Amino acid sequence: MKRAIVVGSGPGGAAAARRLQGRFDVTILEAGGEFRPFTSSLLVPELARKAGLLFDEREISLLFPAMRVHKALDGMIVVRGRGTGGTSTVATANALRADDDLRRIGIDLDEGFAELESAIPITADHRSLWRPPTVRLFQVCREIGLDPFPTPKMGRFTHCRNCGRCVLGCRFGVKWDSREFLRDALAAGARLVTGAEVESLVVSGGQAAGVMVRHGFRRRFHAADLVILAAGGLGTPEILRNSGIPLEPGLFVDPVLCVAAPFPGANQNRELPMPFIAARDRYIISPYFDHLSYFFNRSWNRPARNILSLMIKLADDGSGTVDGGKVGKALTRDDLQRLAGAVELCTEIFARLGIPGTDLFMGTLNAGHPGGMFPLTPAESESLHHSSLPGNAFVADSSLLPASLGKPPMMTIMALADAIATRAMQG
Repeated sequence: MKRAIVVGSGPGGAAAARRLQGRFDVTILEAGGEFRPFTSSLLVPELARKAGLLFDEREISLLFPAMRVHKALDGMIVVRGRGTGGTSTVATANALRADDDLRRIGIDLDEGFAELESAIPITADHRSLWRPPTVRLFQVCREIGLDPFPTPKMGRFTHCRNCGRCVLGCRFGVKWDSREFLRDALAAGARLVTGAEVESLVVSGGQAAGVMVRHGFRRRFHAADLVILAAGGLGTPEILRNSGIPLEPGLFVDPVLCVAAPFPGANQNRELPMPFIAARDRYIISPYFDHLSYFFNRSWNRPARNILSLMIKLADDGSGTVDGGKVGKALTRDDLQRLAGAVELCTEIFARLGIPGTDLFMGTLNAGHPGGMFPLTPAESESLHHSSLPGNAFVADSSLLPASLGKPPMMTIMALADAIATRAMQG
């Protein structure tokens, strides 16, 4: 049987490996280790926060190794998951379809979405978990014509404990993440290697012969007949660059800014995050307690239970780079104008709750959906394969997206990765 290497075990990698195993002998190479949710008490970071010992968001990795933070050159915080399951383990399991840009260039993912919806437990029936302030926020959004809707979630939320710690990994097995697809692939015979940081493709005679991998202080060549790169919107571009394959300076990151208010007894920190969404032109608004802002932003220096927050997630312009682990990303003038408009809208929402704008405080600008540096074009809509890649090498993650989604991308990435793996098997 031919050998396939899948680089990364996040949404794209797990979906591709699940599709390929059986037709190929699949090895999944994951740079991180086995994911474990953060099960400890938050008392220690709470005490460190009060003592002023938490001053750099990158410190979060000391407490929670599965979450890695990069600082862009202009200071924006970019978050990614590292470990089995990738960023899906520290996401909020939102099951949104967001393939309009792909459809515009001729890519039809209907079949992939239908299969995902049959394979993953998805529900929007979770209003019983909403606390009264969230119910009121939903009502206000309706009153002002924002057409909010309960967020479809991946998981078994009838068993949800409403602990509010989705972004720290679900310790109760409620939230779905891509490790479930990874387990499907392993049960079918695939092999997983953790601590395997892929550096580059190895090309011979115009074909990918395999990948060069760093295991700790050792480097090793892994041979393959097919290579699928799914190391994420920051990881895959580094591998491509190290392989001499040109990229575009089109990095997007879906920036997040939380607008927060003092609200005694909100208890949003112990609630299902992003319970509903109000979508606008190139951004969404959703209730969300931002742990990064709470621990590292001094504006949030009050008890967690007394903070009510609205997340703005922006579809930013693709105008950034990643090189050698350094992220070059700044918001454009248009990004800043859209963000200012979104802040005004959040201010209006809070005003209808009786909270004046002077009481509001901002979160830390951060982002967690990097992509776009290796975008698909209409010319690749059928093959899903870039001509600059060897014929037996594919990319299967957010690097391929033509533009920022401004909304959770996990379902779209998995549907696209599944389609790419199917094309790879046909080739």
